Amino acid sequence: MSKREKNIELINKAISGKQSAYKALYDMYKNNLFVVCLRYAKDRSVAQDYLQDTFINIFRNLKQFDELKGAFESWAKRIAINVCLADIRKNTLYAVNITKAEEIQSNDIDALSNLSLEEMLAMIQDLPFGYKTVFNMYIIDGFSHKEIAEELEISISTSKSQLMKARNLLQKKITLRKQFYNKDHG
Repeated sequence: MSKREKNIELINKAISGKQSAYKALYDMYKNNLFVVCLRYAKDRSVAQDYLQDTFINIFRNLKQFDELKGAFESWAKRIAINVCLADIRKNTLYAVNITKAEEIQSNDIDALSNLSLEEMLAMIQDLPFGYKTVFNMYIIDGFSHKEIAEELEISISTSKSQLMKARNLLQKKITLRKQFYNKDHG
């Protein structure tokens, strides 16, 4: 049985009220969705709250899932992103700080290759909240600046500015890590 077929079977069982199907869906997707939530949250505790709200929304809306429109995992991930963004919109005031975008030179590909996934996630997690949110939406989740502006109720230029600042800050962190790594291992 393929993963898709197993998902459809579990979804149908959950819709019919089988608790074991809810648990199986939760166990199957909790780790991937937690990583999505963690990217948007200010800390693990908030990410856990986002994850809980995500699964509440998933389970409430299971009947709306349409297998012809895409994979369950993509649908669930979109719900997680929407949960995170809804909370961000509700609780965050974005400072409109518009600066002229500068070209970002990235010549530290070697430093990136030395980073583990955990180190990169930690660097992203340490970004200021607005930078992190825009970076995640644009770089990781593939939103356009127009979509980001609409979702976060900010201007397109603010989205671009926040992304540029996030990239610059990450570049500095990567460079510092590279210098540290080369000092210890070079």
